[in-house]
Amino acid sequence: MAADQLISSGGPWESVIGYSRATKAGPFVFVSGSTATLDGELQHEGDAYGQTKTAFEVISTALAQVGFTLDDVVRTRVYLANEADMDAVGKAHGELFGAIRPAATMLAGIKFINPKMLVEIEVDAYRA
Repeated sequence: MAADQLISSGGPWESVIGYSRATKAGPFVFVSGSTATLDGELQHEGDAYGQTKTAFEVISTALAQVGFTLDDVVRTRVYLANEADMDAVGKAHGELFGAIRPAATMLAGIKFINPKMLVEIEVDAYRA
């Protein structure tokens, strides 16, 4: 399935690495790994809950560019640096998806390029 639309956040790595913040393909939107980095600066250093909320703001902004919302999310993938952050990240995830309940995966022990990053999140969204 070819991409219908490529969605850019304007981040500096997109053109260098060769990826899009998100890709819309038919009724699906696939959002790349998103962190709490805004304008090149990591937000909420040392705060996994805050980083999670900010990552979902980045994701929500990407989805909105093609008329989707977090209500359309059918799968989340959450990557954690530290398993001890599972509860804080899970709380933030639950606040957003408690009623939606997408399929979800959470992995810990990930080494991020920026060692101050605690969480990175990917989502897939679908609308019939």
